[in-house]
Parts: sequence; structure tokens; C-alpha cells
Amino acid sequence: MTLKGINKILFGGDYNPEQWDKSIIDEDIKLFKKAGIDIVTLNVFAWAMLQKSEDEYDFSFLDYTMDKMRQNDIKVCLATSTAAHPAWMAKKYPDILRTDFYGRKRKFGLRHNSCPNSQTYRKYSAELAGRLAERYKDYDNLVMWHISNEYGGECYCENCEKEFRRWLKAKYKTLDALNKSWNTFFWGHTFYDWDEIVLPNILSEHSDENSTAFEGITLDYRRFNSDSMLSCFNIEAKEIKKHTPDIPITTNLMGFYKTLDYQKWAKSMDFISWDNYPFADTPFEEVAMSHELMRSLLKKPFSLMEQTPSVTNWQDYNPLKRPGVMRLLSYQAIAHGADTVMYFQLRRSRGACEKMHGAVIDHVGSSQTRVFKECAELGGELKALGDTFLGADTKSKVGLLFDWDNWWATELCAGPTKLKDYKAGATRYYKALNNLNISTDIISVEDNLSDYKLIIAPMLYMIKDGFSKKLKKFVSGGGTLITTYMSGMTDCSGLVTTLGYPGELRELLGVWVEETDALMPFCENTIITKDFGTYPAYILCDVLHAEGAKAIAKYGKEFYADTPVITKNHFGKGCAYYVATSSNYEFYNNFLEKICKELKISPVMKTPYGVEATKRFKGKNEFTFLLNHTGAVQSVVLDKSYRCILKNKTFEAGHAVSLNPYDVMIITPVKDKAKRS
Repeated sequence: MTLKGINKILFGGDYNPEQWDKSIIDEDIKLFKKAGIDIVTLNVFAWAMLQKSEDEYDFSFLDYTMDKMRQNDIKVCLATSTAAHPAWMAKKYPDILRTDFYGRKRKFGLRHNSCPNSQTYRKYSAELAGRLAERYKDYDNLVMWHISNEYGGECYCENCEKEFRRWLKAKYKTLDALNKSWNTFFWGHTFYDWDEIVLPNILSEHSDENSTAFEGITLDYRRFNSDSMLSCFNIEAKEIKKHTPDIPITTNLMGFYKTLDYQKWAKSMDFISWDNYPFADTPFEEVAMSHELMRSLLKKPFSLMEQTPSVTNWQDYNPLKRPGVMRLLSYQAIAHGADTVMYFQLRRSRGACEKMHGAVIDHVGSSQTRVFKECAELGGELKALGDTFLGADTKSKVGLLFDWDNWWATELCAGPTKLKDYKAGATRYYKALNNLNISTDIISVEDNLSDYKLIIAPMLYMIKDGFSKKLKKFVSGGGTLITTYMSGMTDCSGLVTTLGYPGELRELLGVWVEETDALMPFCENTIITKDFGTYPAYILCDVLHAEGAKAIAKYGKEFYADTPVITKNHFGKGCAYYVATSSNYEFYNNFLEKICKELKISPVMKTPYGVEATKRFKGKNEFTFLLNHTGAVQSVVLDKSYRCILKNKTFEAGHAVSLNPYDVMIITPVKDKAKRS
């Protein structure tokens, strides 16, 4: 993320002074300075304040706030406020309100309650974005634009139904093509007029949100819904670019958020930003995986737009972040590619549902709270670090394939088990790679595969046009592929292949899957390998035949005992593995460690479990982050001589550095022999 005139990792977050008396701003700015806060996100939910009626705009309070920030040399990330429309607009133009999955028309309330296909919403949101850009274009402290906020949800109103039909016409051209793609001869669903098509929800094709009678219809609706919201983003972005073409635009994403295809969204964004709110028991590897996705979307540094400095208010249980954890999670984001550390929120709200959500400045308005002191300490460290690794990139030889269409399609597929979980399947592989400290990109089907030695594509259920050829080219050129059960089953419409599973991948993998056994909960089979142990087999077990592939593991139980469960097929200069089941952590760790060693893919550093090691590169310099996610002291033996950046100490190769609970160490190699400190 490159921002003009920025020479350090920006530190700040959401600031909502409109919720307070104007006099509070001066008091807050003093505390911002004390904490090292140098950027604020303004105007996130102020549409009702800015536009009081159809033709009446009032920017006076925002003018005052923007001037205060400029006078105090505080950078601004300016939001467009369009995530919550005003009450007067909902009253006058009810077409702006969403209809939910159950067919109920919403009233004014909550947020994200605007129909993305309402022409009223699109008109007024675009107009507001344009007015903001024109008004504040000459503010030299305006460094980034924040469109709307946490786009999400779905709408099933008449606006959307009409636009869905238009979207389908543009995609399929003819009803014959649509009927074929959706297999509408099943249950006599053939359409003879576009107006016969209705949105798939509980009133039509669904028995619940993930159970649809027609996978193709619902899959297309999910694509359409994501596209509809992206169109709203682009409409606002276009208005902003007319006045501030050089100021980058973003919106805050939410990690692995199923509803929106972020890989498609990324193409419209100048840089990626996201909000990180793990639960207290969320494994650190899953947080890392979300950071990895955000970095990988554009293959460049991203912005940590929101995190809580202390507690959330919306989880079932909201424990305090223990001392050091906020700092640890902030550096974890930086370690994986973040160039900002920002919070929701800077001052705690007094009322409504987020009044108990944590903030840098608590209700007491003091700099003496534990949370403020921790934030100020981190602010001081980031100031001292300056631009040391600002803009630094990451180098990975492993690509983990993740595809939104596959995510949607696997979960919409009726059978073979409700325990199938696309994201969980990908996470099992990522967690093992993270614990091995193997740098990994989260890639899409459109990415260049030649950058990698190893591609892992779990549950590649849907084979998009041309992708099987892309994989064959990668493997035949010397690459290694790992894929799994529920792969190669359908085309991009969800129509099952008649080539025999895994369909277009059958030649590449050298196997034919005849049947798939769905194991009952708490039941398991066994994976027996020749050279790296025995492990349990869970959820699904493909019964397969080797067609040129070599079995490197076999099942231990059931009527298909002694048949292949893991195969390896040489294809051109490379090879392809098929893993016909899922297993436990030990399996993935040992299996991937074995393959990475064979491919000479080296870990960043060897560390004990719970200590994450990542690396960023800037020019000829490299920076290794050691992150202790445990509540115990941990020791890491250094593989070469390093200088510790935060403490300005040097250590010789072989020295065992000690990391306190939730501690962070950032080290860079030293060329000359360093004396042990």
C-alpha cells in the first residue's frame, strides 16, 4: 500500500466526534498526540447529519472536524457514510429498503439496510460521495477514501428480482442456455419467459439458507448479489475519482466473508483493507490465514482498518484482551503484510449497541487506563520504526487455492454430508503450513501459477473453464499439485461431469473415484502410509482406482481397506497428489513437511508450537517476525546472526532468544559476525 507522503506505519482508527459535543475534539486530539495516533477514519455513519432532506446538505460539523485534523497534522481516511441511509430517505423512498431471505420487507433501522439495486440508493450515495470528494479534495491530510463500511448481507426485493433477470440475460443470452445450465428439466422447472424467474429464497427454492433444490439458481444469485454490491462500490468510486484521482480508494473487507467474492472485488480497489475481530478462542493460524488472504488479493501490503484495542461487544462472550495481546495481534498483521494499525474505535460511544465496545479512549477520557497505555506504547514503537519495512513484500513458493464459487457451490450441493466445509478444508492445510513457518499465498484460479513450486487446491469441486489446462501446464512444467476429495465434480454451473470423477483432472491425477463414503459423526477410518505414520480418516472417504498413479497410503478399514487413499501421479516434469479423505493436524503437518522438504521449500525459521515466524522483504533487506502466541516463555534458536530491531541488540547464530508470553521480536540478518548480547 503506497500512500503519498507517508513515511511510517499509520496508527489510528475510527473516530466519531459527531456522537459527542464539539468541545471534546480538542481534548481527544491531545490524547491522540500522547498515544502516537496519526490517522483518523472520519464520517463512517454520518449520512443523516450530512443530508437532512432531499436537497438540504450540511457539512459544517465535518468541515470543523476536517479543519481540526489538518491543523494538528493528523491524516484522514475519509468515509462516504453510505452504509446507513437516513430515516427520511426510507420514509420517502421505501424502494431503498431491503427484503430479507424470508420475504419480509425491512423498515428503517440497523445498518446495511439499503437495497443495492435501488436506484434511489445508488443516486443519493453517488451524489454524496461526489460532494464529499469535491469539498475536501484540497486537504493535504486526506490520504485515503473509505467507501461505505463492511459491505454485506443480501436482498430479495422486487428491485433485485428485476435486476437479477437482466443479469441473467446478459450472462446466458437465451433461455435455452439458462435452462441447460440450471438443469431445469428436473422437477419441471423449465422457463419459457424471463419474467417467470424468481429469486431463490425460502419462498421459492430453499428449505433453509444453505439447502436449495436448484444449486445453479442459487449459485447465480450469490454471484449476482456480490456483483450488485460491487456495482454500488464502483458507482461511488467513480464519483470520487472525478475530483481526487490520485487518492487511493478502499472499503473494509472482513476476512473470509462468504457473501462477497473478494477476489473479484479486489480488482476494483486501489488497496485492500480489512477488519480483524477474532474470538478469544480463535486459533492464531486462522487469523494469520485471513491476513494472508488480504495480502494475496492484490499481492501487496494491505491496511488493518479495524481491530478492538480491548474488547468487542457483539460476541457471546467478550473477555478482555490480556496484557500484550493487542500488541501481538497488531504485529501479527504487520508480519503478514499490513502497513497500518488501526482500531475501532478511538473514543468509546456513550449509547446504542456499541457503547460497550472497547476503544483507545475509554468513557472516563483518561490516558491512565491500561488499554490507553498499551496503545501509546505501540504508537511509540511504530514511530521509532518509521519506514523500516513500510511497503515490504512477501515471497512465497506455496499457493493455497481458495475460490468463492467453489465455496458457495460445495455448501449448496445436496450431499454427501453436511459436515463438508470448504473453508475448513482449506484451513486444515494452511494451519499446518503456518505451524511449519512456510510462507503461503492464498491464490485464485486467475493467478499466475508459475510463481509457485507447490499448489494446494482442497475440494476443487467446480472446475472453471480452462483451469484444468492451467493446472496441467503447471504440473507438466515441474510443479507439484495437491488436491482432495470432492474435486473435479462439476463445471462452473454446478452440472456434474460425465467423465468420471475427478472429471477434467482424471488424467492429471491418474485416478478414478468410483464412490464416496460419508462417515457418520464420531466415526473414522484409517490412513496407513508407507513412510510417515498412521492417521485417522474423517468425514468423507473416496473409494478410488489408480489409473497410473502410485498409492502412497491405503485405507485400514471397511470394505475398501487396502485401497488407495493418497496417490501420487507423475505428469510431465512434475507430480500431482490426491488425498481422498480428511485427517488430523499431525497428518497435515507431517505430510506437508515431507513434501516441502522434497521440494526444498524452506521454513522461515524453526520454532516451537505457538511461535509464528514470518518474513517480509524490502529491497535487499529482510525482516523476520517472531510472534509468541502462547502464555508461556518460549525459546527460539537462531539460524544465523541477527539484529533485534525493537531492542537494537545483536545475537550470534545458534543463540537461543527468549520470548515472553505474547511477546514479539523483529530481527534482521547481520553480515558481520555479531557478539552475543
